[in-house]
Amino acid sequence: MADSFTLPLRPVIEKRDRPDSLPRDIAQINAQWGSFRELSEASLREKIEADKNKDPWAEEDEVEKETADLDTSERKEQLYKRRAEIIQFALQAHMEASFALDFVSLLLSKHNPRQAETSMSPFLKTAAPLGSLNSEIINPPPRPDTALKDIKSVSRGWRLQNFNSAASKLLNAGTRLDTEVDAEKDYWDQVLAIKEKGWKVCRLPRDGQALGVQYGFLEATPIFRDRGLAALRRADDGKLVLDKGLIPRKAQGVRVRIKQQDRISGCSKVCRPSQDAESIESRILQARDTLFEEELFHEMMREARILGNQGVTTRQNLVTIPVSEEQEILLDLVDWDQDHALEEAGFSSEQNDLADAISHSIRILLTFAHRQNLRRRTQPPPPLAPKRRPTLEYQILRPVMAYLQHKSHIQWLETYIAKLRRVLEAAGIRCDFNATQFSSIGVLQPSHLVPKVESLVGVFLAPFESTFSGTLITPQSSFRVRIRTNPTIPPVGTFYDISVNLPQFPDVQPLSRVGLQEEVAQAITHFVMLDIAAAISLQNQEGSGKVSWEVAYPHHGELLAVDTAGQSKKMKVSLSHEELNIQTYSLSRAEGFANPVAAKSSLLSYTWNPDTPGPQPSLADFVAQASQT
Repeated sequence: MADSFTLPLRPVIEKRDRPDSLPRDIAQINAQWGSFRELSEASLREKIEADKNKDPWAEEDEVEKETADLDTSERKEQLYKRRAEIIQFALQAHMEASFALDFVSLLLSKHNPRQAETSMSPFLKTAAPLGSLNSEIINPPPRPDTALKDIKSVSRGWRLQNFNSAASKLLNAGTRLDTEVDAEKDYWDQVLAIKEKGWKVCRLPRDGQALGVQYGFLEATPIFRDRGLAALRRADDGKLVLDKGLIPRKAQGVRVRIKQQDRISGCSKVCRPSQDAESIESRILQARDTLFEEELFHEMMREARILGNQGVTTRQNLVTIPVSEEQEILLDLVDWDQDHALEEAGFSSEQNDLADAISHSIRILLTFAHRQNLRRRTQPPPPLAPKRRPTLEYQILRPVMAYLQHKSHIQWLETYIAKLRRVLEAAGIRCDFNATQFSSIGVLQPSHLVPKVESLVGVFLAPFESTFSGTLITPQSSFRVRIRTNPTIPPVGTFYDISVNLPQFPDVQPLSRVGLQEEVAQAITHFVMLDIAAAISLQNQEGSGKVSWEVAYPHHGELLAVDTAGQSKKMKVSLSHEELNIQTYSLSRAEGFANPVAAKSSLLSYTWNPDTPGPQPSLADFVAQASQT
């Protein structure tokens, strides 16, 4: 077990800093040795020698011997007596301390009654009223003139020192106040300059003592609208500091790239920050543009998720839009300070212009969506409903996709008709194909209803429509192809409406709303083939050949004729965008018209191909030759 812990009850005697005075030493010697007459040097030396030869443990042994002689009962009684004495001393000390506390509290109650009352005992509160005891100095002892002179000198020195300190503090405060005034003036001058340039300056919602600048768009979605307010802090030197909060430090922008046959062929110009990036206006503009670009990419990602059925794919920082089998549009969010010199090496100017046009279009469409939100907010709200109305996605990618898709279909149809025209021109057939510029079926609304800018964008959001028309070989024979692309109105996509006018076959009418390019190509080729068959029949009737060709099976491109000798003949017309082939067959007399497809031998045939070098006979010459044989 550990040793018992003893606690002394007597106060610790502290050593004095100064030695005892001589009178006290004399009194101590008299009490210990008696009078000075009985004290001598010899007696003192004897006392010193006796103390040296004395056993130090003798007194303790005597004390232990005396305590050992006492019984147990006597030791208990002695212990109880000493314990009672200690308790009595403690109670007496507590009582004296309580009396002293009550005395001081009663003395202080004259000047601070509330504070003194908290330390008074309940007995004193009932026995003596507050403020009944007071103290003051009466007839202080006179001081000498030297002491008064010293007090005056010390007081004068303290006053001079305090005056000097106060003057130094006032001068420092004045200097600091001048610095603060200059800094505050510079700060407010910069704030007023910002406000004069058109920026909205207001107080921060959660900090009424601070100012902020509204650089964001109030009609944006809440997550971006709340981030469009930055605090205008003041630095120590008065310089205006823009606390942009959640805006990233690096400026960012949406980049548009054109991918052609697994190769990047064009890229839009990423807006670069101004050279004076340290000015407060440049930083505000950079924060606004970055916030706008982030909202643009966020809205495109939201819209791309609902366009997955149209082939649009999204990744972490990339949106891919398919335009055709060989072309794609890539949209991503990049830093403005990123180096694009290596990527722009092999780009073409045409593809760069297309990428820039798409880049400007998506930004205009986002701004148009903000205007629509403002118009919707200023109108009377709709009636309340139990279900919360969902926030619809902005129309940013869909109009661009519709435009590019419509343009791709126009280019395909122009290419196909050009190939078909080359084949017909190789056969000496004259035809005229006209393509009108594609346009929107939207109508510009009056300016008093909708602003002109919104009206123009509204036309861009309407379905696109283009018309191709042409005249064929026979008189009054014509066809028309109308291409219509719906960006948002169902059904979404591109559809072809084909109409023909064939006087020789009035009952032939094509299907409406064709959606596949292969079906459109087959329909156009078939109608041109019917017109060629009708033109051969009309040419033979006007000529002076031996046989007269008549269209027997028009949809198969077959014509039949009987010569003067009674021999039956058949002509087969085959047309594609690559070549035109005509063959004539002779039929047996027994089969005649009953079985015209049973050909016995080929009399004459020719294939017109635009890539064949050299001159080629015309279709009219071939028909005349076939009629003579």
